[in-house]
Amino acid sequence: MQALGKHLLVELHGCNPELLKKAEVVKEILVCAANACKATIVDTSFHEFNPFGVSGVVVIAESHISIHTWPEYRYAAVDIFTCGDVIKPDVAVEYIATRFQCKKPSVVEMRRGIIPGHHGKLTHKLSSSMEKAADADQELSLVH
Repeated sequence: MQALGKHLLVELHGCNPELLKKAEVVKEILVCAANACKATIVDTSFHEFNPFGVSGVVVIAESHISIHTWPEYRYAAVDIFTCGDVIKPDVAVEYIATRFQCKKPSVVEMRRGIIPGHHGKLTHKLSSSMEKAADADQELSLVH
C-alpha cells in the first residue's frame, strides 16, 4: 500500500520521571532523535507545565516529532510523522525510548496520505502540472 507518510504512535511506559519534567531535557532528547534519523529540523516549540509535564514539537521538513509527558505516571506519548522514504523514524523511536529509559516502547504504525485511485509510488512533492492532474483525479473520502 503506497502512502505519502508514515505515522508512528509511540507509548513510553516506565520512563525515568525526572527526565520527563523539564522542557529543556525533553527538547534536547527530541532534537537529538531528529538528528539521529537524519531529519531536517525547521523549528521547535516546547512548554513546561506547572507542577510538571512537558508538551513539545520538533517541526521537521519531513513533518514532525511531538511529545506529551506525564512524569507522575512515568509515561510519555510520542508521535513521529515522516514523509518520503529517506527518514528512518524507527531510529528516532529507539533513541527516544533509550534516553527516557523506557525498556519496552509500544509502537503503532499508520500509513498517512493514501490517495484514492492512485496506483504506484507516491512522491511527497509534486510539480504544479502534476498537482493539477492529481486534483482532477482525486475523489473525496470521509471517515466517520
